[in-house]
Amino acid sequence: MKKIRAAVVGYGNIGKFVLEALEAAPDFEVAGVIRRSTANTPEALARYKVATSIQALQDVNVAILCTPTRSVEAYANEILALGINTVDSFDIHTDIVGLRSRLDEVARKHNAVSVISAGWDPGSDSVVRALLEACAPKGLTYTNFGPGMSMGHTVAVKAIDGVKAALSMTIPTGTGIHRRMVYIELKEGYQFDEVARAIKTDDYFAHDETHVIEVPCVDSLLDMGHGVHLTRKGVSGQTQNQRFEFSMSINNPALTGQVLVSTARASMRQQAGAYTMIEIPVIDYLYGERDELIRRLV
Repeated sequence: MKKIRAAVVGYGNIGKFVLEALEAAPDFEVAGVIRRSTANTPEALARYKVATSIQALQDVNVAILCTPTRSVEAYANEILALGINTVDSFDIHTDIVGLRSRLDEVARKHNAVSVISAGWDPGSDSVVRALLEACAPKGLTYTNFGPGMSMGHTVAVKAIDGVKAALSMTIPTGTGIHRRMVYIELKEGYQFDEVARAIKTDDYFAHDETHVIEVPCVDSLLDMGHGVHLTRKGVSGQTQNQRFEFSMSINNPALTGQVLVSTARASMRQQAGAYTMIEIPVIDYLYGERDELIRRLV
């Protein structure tokens, strides 16, 4: 079996778990890891090629982008132009349609595939929401996150001028409404009120109730656990009061990493273009012979 050669772009929380998932997948091999610098390479990467550019790696089939959301598009554009597939966990819900459209043009031009927003929400939860809507086309779905650490929101806070360290916790208040509890360490010389105002007006936080709290040590609060509870109440045909629930409690970056690797596999089975997870057959995410998967899962 010819293995899929995957490059890991970025080696933060998600990148570490992507590498673990690739090592556990029988149909993948690691083509290398892309970092901003090759200095001070962690021991865990000793057996892999570490480079600052994907062009330094050989025969890459798919690049798994483990970068902050706001840098995803730039990386994807560069890599797709090389004819290499990309998958990412872009999580700004309001720009998913726009990003898909922009990357679709690039991917088709260079005969590559881009799968965007392939985390767990957006991502695998999106697939669950789509399935529940198929079961009850009329109705309402509520997605309640947490309580837990939001990696995307935490990264966004860390990018705010004056923030030394940060943790953003998502607290569900019900019916899909959430409170953001943001804990920060300030850099010397910055005023808390000004930094807190910048956080609350950032697009990641502007639409939610957000509380910013200064703490002496963010590390003492860190916990990467998270979860979701999805509820749909709706109508199947003309039958009212159909109710569906889906819950999970997870390690946030570990699940994101696994979904990205499964999506990287699926990217190899699609025609050129850009996709979200709900547009791809579920079976394409799985390793194994197709008839056996159908026999076991249907």
